[in-house]
Amino acid sequence: MEQPHGFVDPQHPNHICLLQKSLHGLKQAPRAWYERFNQYLLKFGFSNSVCDTSMFIYQKGDARMILLVYVDHIILVGSSDDLLQSFINSLKNKFSMKDLGPLHYFLGIEATYDSPAKKLLLTQNKYSLDLLKKHDMLGCKICKTLVAQGQSASLCDETSQYDSTSYRSLVGGLQYLTLTRPDISFAVNYVSQFLHYPTDIHLQLDKRILRYIKGSLGQGLTLSSGNCSEPQSYSDSDWDGCPYTNKFTSRYCVFIGGNLVSCSSKKQQTISRSSIEAEYRGLANETTEILWISYLFEELLVHLSLPCKFFFDNQGTGSVTTNPIFHARTKHIEVDYHMICDLDKFGFLRVSYVHTSHQIAELFTKGLSKSQFSVLKDKLMPHVRTSV
Repeated sequence: MEQPHGFVDPQHPNHICLLQKSLHGLKQAPRAWYERFNQYLLKFGFSNSVCDTSMFIYQKGDARMILLVYVDHIILVGSSDDLLQSFINSLKNKFSMKDLGPLHYFLGIEATYDSPAKKLLLTQNKYSLDLLKKHDMLGCKICKTLVAQGQSASLCDETSQYDSTSYRSLVGGLQYLTLTRPDISFAVNYVSQFLHYPTDIHLQLDKRILRYIKGSLGQGLTLSSGNCSEPQSYSDSDWDGCPYTNKFTSRYCVFIGGNLVSCSSKKQQTISRSSIEAEYRGLANETTEILWISYLFEELLVHLSLPCKFFFDNQGTGSVTTNPIFHARTKHIEVDYHMICDLDKFGFLRVSYVHTSHQIAELFTKGLSKSQFSVLKDKLMPHVRTSV
């Protein structure tokens, strides 16, 4: 390292400069900014959430504010406009910030608020169009489903290899789109398994997702007012779903007040000996998500009505949860997965059987027919609005 030109100290030419202040673009800049912003909020009267370090809560009597920060982007809600404006003015005096008004666009997510109906529509319409334009798919034909039924694509298809950089860029763009389009989660999870060696066949799978997106532009998540004290969760797993690794993929989706708030589709690292074990492990992963949501609600002073409802389509899983009658077949499962039994005894959760035709998590498990996909999608995103 050398001293900058024009600022060389003639008495100490071999010394280097000690950085006293974090500069934008340096590796430590985001953390330094967060620490300074965090100290200011705590001094103002906010408390940092234990469950989510990016959330801050202000509570004094009836006055209440909730702040979410992502790098230098902030979302702020409060109990009154006067309280919000007072805090915003305080922020402007301390930091160089701009008030963009009511939420309408945040990190590529478009927010449209319907005041009479008290509904908030979250979409990524502009992002979807940019993604289609980037990959020359604006003029493509639309498709009604994401993944065809039948045999899965091979990890090593005997076709020419496609540019891995472009393929990863496309899959990464699709992954961000799942924030408001959970209906494409399974398909994106599916094509993500070919990142190390993509071929022309795998590229066609990506293009099919883009064709589906073009035919469903404007769709997204709608958040409406409702009873937030009764969460419902749907869980499903495909035992031996991957024909090459024999590993299973667990999927779940969580609804609160009729609104989808969390969903996941992830291939597990272990191999299960039966479909019951796969469902049981998936249910345990889903339980950890519900526990986290319950802790988050406690900080927001929202009390859940117990037990929480868990729905699955494997009756054997329910038997293992409520009564360990299959001990000889489940004794090899790690002890931490058996927390479901304790939570069931304590009354925190209640598992219930639901037929496969009504299992919403089935949407994240495999390729479905057009009619079945449409039915489950309407249940997953019940208040979808389409704009052209």
